[in-house]
Amino acid sequence: MTLPATRTQRLEALVDPGSFREFGSQARHRVTAFGMDRKRPAGDGVVTGTARIDGRPAGVFAQDPSALGGSLGEVHAAKITAVLDHAARARVPVIGLLDSGGARIQEGVAALDGYGSIFFRNVALSGRVPQLSVVLGACAGGAVYSPALTDIVIMQRGTAHMFVTGPKVVRAVTFEDVTLEELGGSRIHASASGVAHLVADDADHALDLARAVLGYLPTSCWDEAPLAPPVDPEPMPRWGPDGTVGVPADHRMPYDVRGIVRGVVDEGSFLELQEQFAGNIVTGFARVEGRPVGVVANQPQVLAGCLDINASEKGARFVRLCDAFGLPLLVLVDVPGFLPGLGQEAGGIIRKGAKLLYAFAEATVPRMTVVLRKAFGGAYIVMNSKSLGADRVYSWPGAELAVMGAEGAIDVIFRRDLEADPSRRAELLQRYRDEAMAPHLPAERLSVDEVVAPDETRDVVVETLAGLERALEPRFRHDNLPQ
Repeated sequence: MTLPATRTQRLEALVDPGSFREFGSQARHRVTAFGMDRKRPAGDGVVTGTARIDGRPAGVFAQDPSALGGSLGEVHAAKITAVLDHAARARVPVIGLLDSGGARIQEGVAALDGYGSIFFRNVALSGRVPQLSVVLGACAGGAVYSPALTDIVIMQRGTAHMFVTGPKVVRAVTFEDVTLEELGGSRIHASASGVAHLVADDADHALDLARAVLGYLPTSCWDEAPLAPPVDPEPMPRWGPDGTVGVPADHRMPYDVRGIVRGVVDEGSFLELQEQFAGNIVTGFARVEGRPVGVVANQPQVLAGCLDINASEKGARFVRLCDAFGLPLLVLVDVPGFLPGLGQEAGGIIRKGAKLLYAFAEATVPRMTVVLRKAFGGAYIVMNSKSLGADRVYSWPGAELAVMGAEGAIDVIFRRDLEADPSRRAELLQRYRDEAMAPHLPAERLSVDEVVAPDETRDVVVETLAGLERALEPRFRHDNLPQ
């Protein structure tokens, strides 16, 4: 029988060999009530220290459920805050491995104050140093707010659970009978809540993902992102019987935009985040000629690529994350508009859509947009348009930019003509496309800087990034407020 790895072993598996230096190993709680004076394990249920990951310094901690259930008390919290304070002073990332029974009930309000002290520091570090949460086991009650405040949450499938109130409380209050997995497992947080950015098959995979994420992010906002050797992209997808490079000309035909992404960025470099949540927008890290970038793309395979509440919030936080840590933004646009409907309006699509708009308009990193097929209505503006401050906007041949699609537009403009003679619909559709949606029109008025062929896109992106390299001045810009 293979024994489970200790928390120290987990940390040593995460970091460079021989680089982990523990502190606070002899710390013990001082509580005597409820017989706690007989349960004073060294370390108080959490392993803390400093290390190097791929040669770069970091602060690390790992909760130990074998010691007092990994519950958080005053001393436990003090050890974690010491790591966070070190990260603030040394300007280094923090990676936490979470597996805890929650607040230590025997310590009462001191445990709650401990959580507050951690949250306070999470916020103070936000946008300054990368913060990663790797959830390997239980994370319940107030404990869930620390990972929610960090930049990236990685959950282990099957063993990680996050919820504010557990199944017993839910059953008592709402009479719902739910399991740990149904209430707060990786599936629900990856697909429905959007809390989890990445899901790991096991603990080792979770640590691999944490290292991979750090490989795209700088040590702090005051440092440059790490470079990797340049790699050529994958071949661009081809469509139709003639094997045309690019996307289907028919606006109603879906395709997987991730193929386009991989045809532009370095091969094997695209790491998608929140893949199962708000699938109508794709976000993730990648590299172009070895330089890390953030990618945001509409996904025509899901809801035709329309923006909705979840997609807007997902995109907004990712844009802010990239801007906070100096990653240029590559935006691929194929959007018919915002998703219509009572549910979206009542749910606050105006407020949520404004978050994405605000994130792009606020961003100071180099921003480039490529319109692949269409960009209609308010969604055209929101998706990093030239008027919103994009450094460069390109479009592929045949791409259409307009207030709305031709079908809806002629019902407004030519309503009387169509009522008088419905047979003119095809004629009027073509007239609208010629007069209002011709691809050369946005380029003539500089809404689009240049029309580029699909197979030239990689070169154009590389040249644009090189031309804007001096705009990447490492500095503190803003926090990474949870959306």
